[in-house]
Amino acid sequence: MTRVHVWGAAGYAAAQAIEWIDRHPRLHVGILESKSHAGTALAESFPTFRRSGLRFSDSGSIASELSADDIVIAAGAHGTGRETVEAFLARGARVVDLSADFRSDERAAYGLAEWNRDAIADAALVANPGCYPTASLLPLLPLIAFLSPLAVVIDAKSGITGAGRTPTLGSMFAELDGEIRAYALSGHRHQPEIERVLASHGCTAPLAFTPHVVPLSRGMLADVYLVLDRAPDMRRVVDALHGAYDRSPFVRLLESGCAPSVSAVVGTNDAEISVDRCGNTIRAICAIDNLGKGAAGQALQNINIMLGFPEEEGFRDRTVAA
Repeated sequence: MTRVHVWGAAGYAAAQAIEWIDRHPRLHVGILESKSHAGTALAESFPTFRRSGLRFSDSGSIASELSADDIVIAAGAHGTGRETVEAFLARGARVVDLSADFRSDERAAYGLAEWNRDAIADAALVANPGCYPTASLLPLLPLIAFLSPLAVVIDAKSGITGAGRTPTLGSMFAELDGEIRAYALSGHRHQPEIERVLASHGCTAPLAFTPHVVPLSRGMLADVYLVLDRAPDMRRVVDALHGAYDRSPFVRLLESGCAPSVSAVVGTNDAEISVDRCGNTIRAICAIDNLGKGAAGQALQNINIMLGFPEEEGFRDRTVAA
């Protein structure tokens, strides 16, 4: 059994990762480190863990017991964990970082699992993609391999857990109930990440990215548009998506006319993708769970790849009513 510790363990994405690790047949929940919740039971923050007996440990607990065979999920806030992760790596542990701290670091494998398996398998450090980049890049990357868009437009909507576990979430939900709010219009921190990955695949078209937060607890829907100079061959477009994902256990391509559903992916590591054409524009829609495929699910998928396990190991389908 491989121990998986979680640093910054009191957040929503961390809790989802802990749940899946606890169910995994070949992983063991290690130390759950949280400065703000040290000494308390996990169940006090997340009642679904009342049967587990798991507790939060104080700062420095992981470092004091870390061994070279361990894996650490770093789930702290952006900008807070770089030195800590460096210390874990120096001890010989492997790290999957959920923050933005290492996504442009050449030492880290970019953890978009379906597109970087070989690098992830050999990596000591994996930088998990952001949720918006995951939902946007999955439909984009197979298409920009042969299309040269004049522009790329992304209109994406996220549940409020994308803002993290903060004291303001109660008021946020009250303000968002019945509302769809566009935000970060002057520049979202995920836009450079998306642009960087697109450029690494040869696409330097201008990107217009509009994120929204909607009154859902979790889930994300990204509408992605590739504006072209002529109508594309749709058979080639569809074939490109199938060629990229037919062997991927978590990406589901939908038939023409069927729209991706947030309800279909919440609580899973799945992504649903549809594609169609509007004149000279390709429209691709992708639904993911921002805490699943957009964070904890992809982290566990990456851990499976790092350890040579089947990618789908440790995941279970959710119930019909969740």
